Amino acid sequence: MDYSKLVKTLREKLILTQSELAEMIGVSFTTVNRWENGKHEPTIKIRRKIVEICKANNIDMVEKKNKNYQLD
Repeated sequence: MDYSKLVKTLREKLILTQSELAEMIGVSFTTVNRWENGKHEPTIKIRRKIVEICKANNIDMVEKKNKNYQLD
C-alpha cells in the first residue's frame, strides 16, 4: 500500500494541514511530512488511528486496480 498517497489524500479530504493531522493522530508535523514524502511509513498503531479517522468522517479507503488510492 502506498501510504504516502493515502495519508496525503486523507489529509486533503479532511481539509487539514500536515500540522493539524499530526496533532489529530498524536505525532509530529515532521512525521506526517515524512509519510507524505515516502521517507517513512506509519506504524501499525498509527495505521489503525488513520482507519478510525476515516470511519469517523465517513471516508472509505478504496484501492483501484492501478494502485492509486481513492478516499470517498
